[in-house]
Amino acid sequence: MNNMGPYDEIRKKFNWNISENELGYKDGDDINIGWYCSDRICDQGKGEKVALIWQGFSGEVKKFTFNDSRIITNTMASFLQKTGVENGDRVCLFMDKIPELYFGFLGILKMGGIAQPLFSAFGGESLITRLEDAETKAIITQKKHLGKVRKIRDELPGLEYIIVVDYDGKKPLQEREIAFSMEDSEKIEKFDVFRSKAETPSVLHYTSGTTGQPKGAQHVHYSLISQYISSKYVLDLKDDDIYWCTADPGWVTGTSYGIIGPWSNGITQCVLDSGFKAENWYRFIEDQKITVWYSAPTAIRALMKEGKSEVEKFDLSSLRHLCSVGEPLNAEAVLWSTDTYGLTFHDTFWQTETGSMVITNYPGMEIKPGSMGKPFPGIEATVLDLKTHEPIEKRGVVGLIALKPGWPSMFRAYWNNEKTYNSKFINGWYVCGDRASIDEDGYYWFVGRDDDVINTGGHLVGPFEIESALLEHESVAESAVVGKPDPVNMEVVKAFIALKPGVEASDMLELEIMNFIRKKLSPLAMPQDVEFVDSLPKTRSGKIMRRMLRAKEWGEEIGDTSTLEDD
Repeated sequence: MNNMGPYDEIRKKFNWNISENELGYKDGDDINIGWYCSDRICDQGKGEKVALIWQGFSGEVKKFTFNDSRIITNTMASFLQKTGVENGDRVCLFMDKIPELYFGFLGILKMGGIAQPLFSAFGGESLITRLEDAETKAIITQKKHLGKVRKIRDELPGLEYIIVVDYDGKKPLQEREIAFSMEDSEKIEKFDVFRSKAETPSVLHYTSGTTGQPKGAQHVHYSLISQYISSKYVLDLKDDDIYWCTADPGWVTGTSYGIIGPWSNGITQCVLDSGFKAENWYRFIEDQKITVWYSAPTAIRALMKEGKSEVEKFDLSSLRHLCSVGEPLNAEAVLWSTDTYGLTFHDTFWQTETGSMVITNYPGMEIKPGSMGKPFPGIEATVLDLKTHEPIEKRGVVGLIALKPGWPSMFRAYWNNEKTYNSKFINGWYVCGDRASIDEDGYYWFVGRDDDVINTGGHLVGPFEIESALLEHESVAESAVVGKPDPVNMEVVKAFIALKPGVEASDMLELEIMNFIRKKLSPLAMPQDVEFVDSLPKTRSGKIMRRMLRAKEWGEEIGDTSTLEDD
């Protein structure tokens, strides 16, 4: 029997009090995510239960109980306080998927700081943009990423503390740098957890946009109410499960469902800190006897390429429930997983801004391969007319996915960007920026983004940030970036570049420009294809028309060109 029960029944009677009551929370109480994910589980008598099974790149395995988690997060919270970090300060987590990343996240919340996780593959430019905007006070990192931080610290006067978790003493630390050892620090048994309330800021996740710099989506401690119950209903997490979320905590999935969701439910979760390789993934599932697996369509399609024969080398019989996130899961992948694993991947739709799942497929509900599923109980969803922004009553008509504000994990602000935040709400709806239709049975079917954001491997990449970086290359006069279809990653970045006078296009220049972006921003932002052009299509006012370039790549109709400057 699944946790949620029949979808239609729970949807009729559901309210968020169900989650509050299970968590023992009442309106006006203190609510600190760090405490709920560690101390509370120990108070329930589960202190000796394994909370984290971590495996490193070399195959080394470490296990931590919930009591270990409680003490380690107390120790890290106390260390931050004594260092000079205060409640409300932004603390960046810039590490690979090592244990310190997961415990550091809870430790920051326990002492009242705002956790700001960033993907460890980010380059200096991406780091500066996000740390400067958030006025980040401290960054927790490791030796291998310290060089990136050192290169930019002089441009960040507000960054007072650079905390290194694996300092080995071989080279002296520099200005503002402090060593912290999770193993060697004095263990803090009791810590006065910050008495945060429902609306106290908790996590700051940066998301890309089509114009302007990345935006910081501000979440609050009350988001726990959504993340706890959706983990229970959609991921179907039960007390004896061994759970694996493959997402990096630099992205919202890796925090909402790679830390908060499972640990607030008292579930053992696994982390594999190594790159993607089908053999390693399957062996990890076999070795750790993983039961619930939450991954991305990009990874699933990559596993499909490896074929069924690779699966047959391993014992995956422990698996009982599969879910996917990050981008639409194509019907072929759903059918393939059913045939290959004997289990169907359940697609889930949500965003950085929503904080938790909002439209998904559920255990026990009929799966329509390729569909997003139905709204989560407690979420009022619809699609809006593209022009009037009124709900579309007719089934099968494409509109903008929209949600009625008020669910617990909805973001409360874009950091220092009230105007853009307000623009996301129209006619009393939060507009997601994605298009879909609803069929006769109430299932949602994804159509595409309503803007120029590129979804590559489940990660949203903003064209503006890449175009701005391209213009810093000495050979580039103008640039435009769009998504290009890709069988594994859904989309990859393609750059159209007009060169400065006298510069000749060449394969060597293309490679140089690719690597320039890779180092400046991240591997995700690196163009997989570069096309040198004489000029870019623009409106008469000089705005580059990305939609024309995108239409060309996707084989779509170009549409109205009446505003083109050369028309």
